[in-house]
Amino acid sequence: MTNLRKKKLFVLIDVLCVIVASLPFVIMNIIYRPYQRGIHCDDESIMYPLKSDTITHGLMAAVAISCTVIILSSGEAYLVYSKKLQSNSGFNQYVAALYKAVGTFLFGAAVSQSLTDLAKFTIGRPRPNFLTVCAPKICKGYVAKINCTGDPGDVTESRLSFYSGHSSFGMYCMLFLALYVQARLRAKWARLLRPTIQFFLVAFAVYVGYTRVSDYKHHWSDVLVGLLQGALVAVLVVRYVSDFFKRHPSTQCSSPDTVESDMLERKPSIQVGDLEHNNHYGYHRPT
Repeated sequence: MTNLRKKKLFVLIDVLCVIVASLPFVIMNIIYRPYQRGIHCDDESIMYPLKSDTITHGLMAAVAISCTVIILSSGEAYLVYSKKLQSNSGFNQYVAALYKAVGTFLFGAAVSQSLTDLAKFTIGRPRPNFLTVCAPKICKGYVAKINCTGDPGDVTESRLSFYSGHSSFGMYCMLFLALYVQARLRAKWARLLRPTIQFFLVAFAVYVGYTRVSDYKHHWSDVLVGLLQGALVAVLVVRYVSDFFKRHPSTQCSSPDTVESDMLERKPSIQVGDLEHNNHYGYHRPT
């Protein structure tokens, strides 16, 4: 098998892995319905009013995508064109480096979203605004299966409180990028710039979690678990899947004359005292 065919096979395997990791997320949202959990009609934690999202799905995606594109593309471009990062691929060095970084990010995002939706649809916890969205005609005591009069799509969405998808996805994206910055931006002039960028990335993810509570979309425990899950996936992906913190060999090649000169300089010199010391242990000076 030629090197080109091997590389195409590796790319195909990478794409298949991302697709397979996304399957739980796709299946849950297309053919699955959330667990119909019974409720207590006097449960004040699900009686909150309906509010619009402070951070909408569109805004969340726009911020995550724009930050990812800007940071990954500029970071890999700087390292490749400054010859601090090289790839064994026969393709364009920048394309190969960007492919690995973006591929790693997408794989982690697929894993994070699949884990989130597995919990959402399996547990079926009502959101804080569930009774407002459901709008039941009669609700007294404990009801195993409530008869909602609200929009069926909104009612289904209101059963997906645990855990927060905004929080898990936001924290995954922002912490992934923060770890990427930690690994790639090592210049001395970035001593304060690096933590500043990391602060605003993580702060945005935490702020998203806060808004999910204040908008009555999630309970505080939903947000906490979402943030922890997103952070855990980001750390594991960066640590075990990416090569961001891998030590790369020096890209500078030495000529044979330079190597020989270095070897001669490093070769220890033998002093007369050393020969006399060796002679004491049975070694004889050559005549």
